[in-house]
This record gives sequence, C-alpha cells and structure tokens, in this order.
Amino acid sequence: MKKSGPLLFTICMVMLLSCKDTGPKERFLPPSTGGINSLMVVMDTELWKGGVGDKIREHFAAPVLGLPQGEPKFTITHIPTQVFKGATAYSRSVLYVEQDTLSLAHIKSDVYAKPQRIAVVKGETYNDLAGNIDALADKAIEAFKGVEISEAQNRFMRSLSKDDALNKEFNIVLKVPSLYKVGKREKNFIWMDIQIPKGYMNIIAYEMPWNAFDNDSTFVDDIVKMRDSIGRKYIPGPDVPGKKTYMMTEKAFAPYIAPVEIGGKKAAEVRGIWEINGYPMAGPFLTYIINDKQNNRKLVLEGFTFAPSAEKRDYMFELEAILKTVEFDQGS
Repeated sequence: MKKSGPLLFTICMVMLLSCKDTGPKERFLPPSTGGINSLMVVMDTELWKGGVGDKIREHFAAPVLGLPQGEPKFTITHIPTQVFKGATAYSRSVLYVEQDTLSLAHIKSDVYAKPQRIAVVKGETYNDLAGNIDALADKAIEAFKGVEISEAQNRFMRSLSKDDALNKEFNIVLKVPSLYKVGKREKNFIWMDIQIPKGYMNIIAYEMPWNAFDNDSTFVDDIVKMRDSIGRKYIPGPDVPGKKTYMMTEKAFAPYIAPVEIGGKKAAEVRGIWEINGYPMAGPFLTYIINDKQNNRKLVLEGFTFAPSAEKRDYMFELEAILKTVEFDQGS
C-alpha cells in the first residue's frame, strides 16, 4: 500500500500530459492568393447586376485620392456564391454578400486561408443589404487595405537594400527593396529611386524644425510651401533654356490631408499631385510628416511616381507600404 502512492501520482501525471498533447490544435490554412489590391466579391449574379452591386462599386471601386486619373481602390472580380469553394476561397480579400432573413455586417479573419479578411453582409431586402454595406464599407476597406499593405511588404522583404544612408542621416530604419538606389545625398536630404517600365518611383527624406506647422489655419499652405522649397532646392526638372525647372505642388488642387500613425508616432498623411515648374511633367505624391518629439523635429518621408500614360495606383501603394515600415532607433 505504501508503494501505491508514488505509482498513482505517476499515472496521474502521464494522464495530464496526455490530455495536453491531445488538446485542440491550430487548423492548417493554405496561403491566401490574389494580386495586390484585388477584391473578390461573392454574391448572386442578379444582385451584382442591380442596385446592390452598384452600392458595392460606389464604395469599393471609388477612385483613389491623389491620383491624376481615376483608378479604383480595388480591382474587383465578381463570382456567384456557388462558385466560392476550393481554391477560389483562398482569395486574400473577400466581400461576401447574401440575401437572407438574418441581417448582419461583420469582418472575419483567416477563414479559408491566411492571411485573409472576409467582409460578410447579409440582409433580406435591398434596403437591408444597402444599409449594411454602407455601415461596413469604411471598416472593410480599412481591413482589406491593411492585409494588402502587409502582403506588399512581405513581397519586397525578400530582398532589401543594405544602404544605410537613411540610418546615418536621420537615425531611422526604412525597409526599402534592394533595387532602389540612392541618387542624391546631402545634409538633411536623401533621394532614392528605381526605374519602372514607363518611368521612375522615388523616395525622399528630410526633416523640419519641431515647431513647423504650428498654425492650424495655414497648415495646408505651409505644407505646400515646404514641398515647393524642397523641390526648388533638391529636385530639378529637365533642362529648359532660360527657365528654372523644379518639382512643386500642383497649383490647381489642394492636397488631401489626414491624421495617421506611422512608426508608432502621430503624423499627417498628405496626398496630391506634383508638377514641374516650367515643364509639362506631373504625377502623384504621398507624404508623411511625422511628429518626432524625442528628436525635436518633424521627419518628412515622401514617395512620388513619374509614369506617364501608365496606371499609378499600385506604384503608389508600394511606396506607401515601404514608408510604413519606418522604425525609429531606440531613444528616437
């Protein structure tokens, strides 16, 4: 009897460990598929052709802000509900719409593949479906954009530039694809670019004093003045006899500005069109003005594209994905 105690304890421990080993395990999910900024819309064909489809296109195919020509937020592919199975269900961004007595609108993650976001909208009538689409659209677009940014970053992370110019000049780390090369480096200014089939994609960085842009009433004008002064000093245009050509903010339209967080710091996101003073060249830009209080500065990161007669949405999206990798060194 005295020996039964240790034996019973051993048996109990084995049983406990066995229970742990046989517990629920994470389900394997295949990698999601799809081109960057592609959206699979799953719904009945009649709904897609009618008002519900129009409501979806109103939100998810709306033009991207800050591009010279209208380009949709997402490249949409529609499939009927019965086709959504097997490999088709592995799409990274999915909008699933179904006519049902149950009315709901929510977002699910990693259902059939990983990473994946599925926005589910159900309703009985057109008004139910349209109302739920309106209610969910902004949140769904944010979720889709988030997973698309991550996918774009994963793709270029495979081969990163080893140039440390940005770290040495601004004490930051920016994960830039290896094909980008530093073309100009001066005190408080770095310009990197890459050649693309019909032009160039560019990244520039510089800093401003911490007290820049203190006046809210002149915020937009001050941003334009800043960009124009940097363009005049560092970014020349083609040689034109008798003219000083340089990059400036397009005069006809004020840039779009929104508050964001980048690199763990508050920032302003600025989207608009650049042009060359004295020469017919233009394209889109995306600027982040980051509040870096620890270093008593505003750090400015900008991406801009020159690609005449080419669609620019995905070029600008890649630049956004790159700029959003910014990290500040410890203590910054």
